[in-house]
Amino acid sequence: METQVTPRQLFHQLLPGKAIEGDWCNFPIPVNIQVGENTVIDSSASFKKYFSKLPVGLKIGSHVTLQSPALATEENGYIEIGDYSYISSACLAASRQISIGKYVFIAGGVTIVDTDFHPLDPAARIADTLAISTVGNKALRPVFDSAPVIVEDEVWIGFNATILKGVTIGKGAVIQPGAVVLKDVPAGAIASGNPAQIEIPNYA
Repeated sequence: METQVTPRQLFHQLLPGKAIEGDWCNFPIPVNIQVGENTVIDSSASFKKYFSKLPVGLKIGSHVTLQSPALATEENGYIEIGDYSYISSACLAASRQISIGKYVFIAGGVTIVDTDFHPLDPAARIADTLAISTVGNKALRPVFDSAPVIVEDEVWIGFNATILKGVTIGKGAVIQPGAVVLKDVPAGAIASGNPAQIEIPNYA
């Protein structure tokens, strides 16, 4: 008689404050998140770098799939993800705010950041490197700029693309794999290359 193997459950309901049964990463989901219905995740490891201390540091809509993303925030960071979006092995790192719309697909290796996470001045960068080292004092880190990132509805972001601070990506835009986006992308446009160049497709 053959032994039947039950397939491992890949996704689990995302429930604030609850641990995921059978998860290799055994800490609970943060309590300061707001989640809609039928939103799922594969592991609480997604919250390893989630440090938000806001009353709600993460707001996720309904029917969202989170497949091994890194949802990273500073203490005052906020991330929002709209209904029916799918995020696969991407990094969303928010010092201030990242907003993702509805029906957005974000592929593996994508990085979205709302800050440089370091100063631009060379001397300040050295001071920052010392401050965050094992012998440093993080309270002495120099100030660095931050600006919200907004990804509107129905956007597709391909493998290994990078979206930098202050960028708005318009509804229905396509960010090609590997693109580095430094400026706004209009609705329906295609962005590709490094730095990303904008093309407005003509479907007529």
